Amino acid sequence: MSQNPKASPNLPWIPRLLMTFLAFLVDLTRRPNITVNRRLFNLFDFKAPASKKPNNGVATSDIKVDPSRNLWFRLYTPETHGGGGGACMPVVLYFHGGGFCYLAANSFSFDRYCRRLARELRAVIVSVNYRLAPEHRHPCQREDGVDVLKFIDETNIENLPAYANLKQCFIAGDSAGGNLAHQVTLGAIEKKFRKLKIVGLIAIQPLLGGEERTESEIRLQKSTLMPMHRTDWMWKAFLPQGSNRDHPATNIFGPNSVDISGLNFPATMVVVGGFDPLQDWQRRYYDGLKKSGKEAYLIEYPNCGHSFYVHTQIPESFLLIEEMKNFIGLQSAYQ
Repeated sequence: MSQNPKASPNLPWIPRLLMTFLAFLVDLTRRPNITVNRRLFNLFDFKAPASKKPNNGVATSDIKVDPSRNLWFRLYTPETHGGGGGACMPVVLYFHGGGFCYLAANSFSFDRYCRRLARELRAVIVSVNYRLAPEHRHPCQREDGVDVLKFIDETNIENLPAYANLKQCFIAGDSAGGNLAHQVTLGAIEKKFRKLKIVGLIAIQPLLGGEERTESEIRLQKSTLMPMHRTDWMWKAFLPQGSNRDHPATNIFGPNSVDISGLNFPATMVVVGGFDPLQDWQRRYYDGLKKSGKEAYLIEYPNCGHSFYVHTQIPESFLLIEEMKNFIGLQSAYQ
């Protein structure tokens, strides 16, 4: 393991500026009493409208699931070429990052990223707008994700294209969304679907933790986005009151973990960055999957910090999309 004393990699100025501003905004709007100044944060969380007319090869539409809890998803449908019909594109259920407390499916950065995923992966993307903590604590987000899966399975969605193959469904997410991808997959295993089959999980730098302080958390405690003081606050906001960081939603293979060895858990791709303070927990997650007898793949980018994937100025963001494409193709071929 690298012992580089630097807290962050050498970044182009645009990603560095955006990461620094996001960290400043989060710290400005999170309060010591574990609440969020939503009004202030939303002033700077610019939203992208849906576009039924294809933009850069991808059309988008917003689908309501349960207006009473503002549960909806943004559907990204790539243009087909050559008029090919049939169910030929995988479906990716995606959970955005934001520490469980911030951002949305239509936040500009995630809209741009999911549009890019749809175009490059040749996949239909379902980006879930789940409820945020601390107003809605765990397991609300897991319940939202499972309910979206049930909605897709049971509803004839007008804008869902005929070429969307629900038998090749992947659950994916980044940061907090990577954690939720695991939680939603666990919840979905308990359900019986008529049309939908989950064949893979993609956890991009998942937000994981525990009571222990790991070597990477200590070494990289001055990182821009995920230092311990910030993630500690996020866990207090997300977990049920009275819980500690060894809760099974945080420390997935920790002392209170759920045994998945007997479950039909799908193949999982775990993405780790060498400048991410969470990397030790992410590797433990991968190790836990392997020890449970599950198919798992570890993808590491030694020179990348947290959230590198959303920035096109960082070359590894393109490499990751190629790895995702290979993983999706491999798992789809098994079906």
